Amino acid sequence: MTDSGPLAGRGRKSPQSRPLTVGALERTDRALGLPDHALLVSLDLGRNNAANDLDELRLLAQSAALTVVNAVLGKRAKPDSATFVGSGKLQEIADRVQADQVGLVIFNHDISPAQERNLENALGCRVIDRTSLILDIFAQRARSHEGQLQVELAQLQRLATRLVRGWTHLERQKGGIGLRGPGETQLETDRRLLAKRVKSLKERLEKVRRNHRTQRQARSRAGLLRVSLVGYTNAGKSTLFNRLTGAQSYAADQLFATLDTTTRKFYLNPQESVVLSDTVGFIRHLPHALVAAFRATLEETLDADLLLHVVDGADPLRNQHIEAVNDVLAEIGAEHIPQLLIYNKQDLLPQVTAGVERDAYGTICAIRVSAQTNNGLGFISQAFVEWCQRRQESVDTPELSTET
Repeated sequence: MTDSGPLAGRGRKSPQSRPLTVGALERTDRALGLPDHALLVSLDLGRNNAANDLDELRLLAQSAALTVVNAVLGKRAKPDSATFVGSGKLQEIADRVQADQVGLVIFNHDISPAQERNLENALGCRVIDRTSLILDIFAQRARSHEGQLQVELAQLQRLATRLVRGWTHLERQKGGIGLRGPGETQLETDRRLLAKRVKSLKERLEKVRRNHRTQRQARSRAGLLRVSLVGYTNAGKSTLFNRLTGAQSYAADQLFATLDTTTRKFYLNPQESVVLSDTVGFIRHLPHALVAAFRATLEETLDADLLLHVVDGADPLRNQHIEAVNDVLAEIGAEHIPQLLIYNKQDLLPQVTAGVERDAYGTICAIRVSAQTNNGLGFISQAFVEWCQRRQESVDTPELSTET
């Protein structure tokens, strides 16, 4: 499939290779400015974290290899139904687009297809929202066959709601020599092709899920402790995973560096080992379509015995990030799985030393480490050993029976 992401046409190679013949994708870029130079738009709609959301949007844009030129801020009680921002703010954005010669405007909100069309007509350049930006980053980063299938499914499910966008060729009836007949419009053809492709992708992903289920059942029969790393994007999960297992998973200081699940054995001693899985990072306001499309990947988390919840301990928003991750875990049905908090990046906090925190029962509940410097990683091994011992004790101790 040619890249159907919102930033298609910037000269980079798409991870999908199978072409998709859908008329809705045959759109040329009308932007007069530089297509990789972006203007950010963020409105305060009464939320307390509007400034933090804008900083995160800037990081997302940079992760998509975009150059953020400027940002337009504003405040409204509620979005405008036609353009989301209202006429006055729209004129301010148009002036900034012309002055900065940008070819892309990114809204830090979800905007409707009608609003997107109206904005593009008024601004004369491409307009996308936060969800489309995240989808494009996923399209750039997906490397495995499974990851590419999941990204394509999420893209097409979103595209299916945005086919009516003012492209004139979509309204033309088929006609002419050899084409006369039922009179199917190009829009109806596109919808039919999209539905057919979505069905095919879902069937292929279901096969992937069955294969994963078989592999997890085999690991379960082996009696190995199954641990999944979860956490906010860019918390350092992949770096920690590589340090613990000796793997060489891609790790970078950017959002959504990891999309494909990687599983390795982590040896506690020559006789005991743990199955450790690195998974995709979460983010605030993660699109539900992405959660649904990546269910095959996230199911690795559902079958875990323990979750290593990796947190950027140096981030002042760490508590909000913990809450966002727990919200996604609840959405996929993994809120019941025990968690061990790993406060990473302690090397950025010289006043804090590596160590462990225990609860009222003496169980390790949090660990302070630095994956970058290897400081404190031995505490994680200690936690695994204690967890395995408790699990073995629960198996060896017979349940007490009571007479009625």
